[in-house]
Amino acid sequence: MPPRPDARHDETFLAQVRLACVPGVGGRLRQLLLERFGSPQAVFAASSKEISGIGRIGQSIAQAIPELARSSMAEEVIALCQAEGVQILIEGDDDYPGLLGRIHDPPGVLFVRGGFEPCDALAVAIVGARHATAYGRRIASQLAGGLARAGYTVVSGLARGIDAAAHRGALDAGGRTIAVLGSGVLEVYPPEHAGLAAEVIRQGALVSEAPPRAFPQRGSFPSRNRIVSGLGLGTVVVEAADRSGALITARLAGEQGREVFAVPGPIDSRMSRGCHGLIRDGAKLVESVDDILEELGPLFETAIAADGREVRSPAELQLDDLEQSVLTAVDGLSADPSNTARSASIDDVVAESGLAASQVLAAIGVLEMRRILRRLPGNRVGRT
Repeated sequence: MPPRPDARHDETFLAQVRLACVPGVGGRLRQLLLERFGSPQAVFAASSKEISGIGRIGQSIAQAIPELARSSMAEEVIALCQAEGVQILIEGDDDYPGLLGRIHDPPGVLFVRGGFEPCDALAVAIVGARHATAYGRRIASQLAGGLARAGYTVVSGLARGIDAAAHRGALDAGGRTIAVLGSGVLEVYPPEHAGLAAEVIRQGALVSEAPPRAFPQRGSFPSRNRIVSGLGLGTVVVEAADRSGALITARLAGEQGREVFAVPGPIDSRMSRGCHGLIRDGAKLVESVDDILEELGPLFETAIAADGREVRSPAELQLDDLEQSVLTAVDGLSADPSNTARSASIDDVVAESGLAASQVLAAIGVLEMRRILRRLPGNRVGRT
């Protein structure tokens, strides 16, 4: 989807893009500015003295904001996006990723090549070392492929090593993948991943909060990590040294209320230390993709899977036809306006599904185990 055709005449939209173009203003500083002044337009109406009075905002940023208010940079960025097919998403837009909008410092603007789909609400991030071992790359690819085949979108950062292996594993499995860049979406970094980026665009999205032609800066990668974790229901770390960006992403995932997973490795490898530390601190140990699928809890809101089904829990992606038939029957009976209990009797589920009672009871047992349904008094079942 291209940028809005009337974007040049929408002052709020223009101010949002202009704020995204201010060097050094990430999610947290943007929040401070909006808390102080109330809107992007008001930020650019403020003086450098007023802006510098806000804690954590230095003199260079305080001077850059009024200067940008008088420049045509935002209009030029919008024109570039229109010419290059880059979508501009503003926080609060209907097509802005819902999971990302729930973090405490979401990007005000996302620049996107490719596009988001409703099924991307069912996403898991995979991150890890740039200088990955053959073992790490193999495991990252296997996990990404398994997640993609289960119906999940795989999120990563397009970096060398684990990130690239995760994207490749999802692509090879025919799944969707999202790459979050520390550079602009028209300046792919690292440059040798330009071909991989093109494949990601065809089967997902290339995303950044930086203007499209922005070059990567050292400080942009930690900020990028909060978007990687914010787009997923959980983050899986595959190989990480004691200090690494992957561990920052895992910490951010925990702060965002998302699940954290870690893959163990050889005890004599320094690339295992970060993951082993995460496991000691309570991260879920991952030996197979099933360890990830079994841990993911209920969604924040109903999502649409790639096959068009409404999904309330990630576990629903693992159901076979019989289990899905029973769940559909329970949901249909529970949704009846006259059913104030929002549950269904097992006898009614048998009749509604057309299955044998033994099949329904077996399916209910599986749905209970997956924490999708729960038994209620009076021989009834309902959603957890």
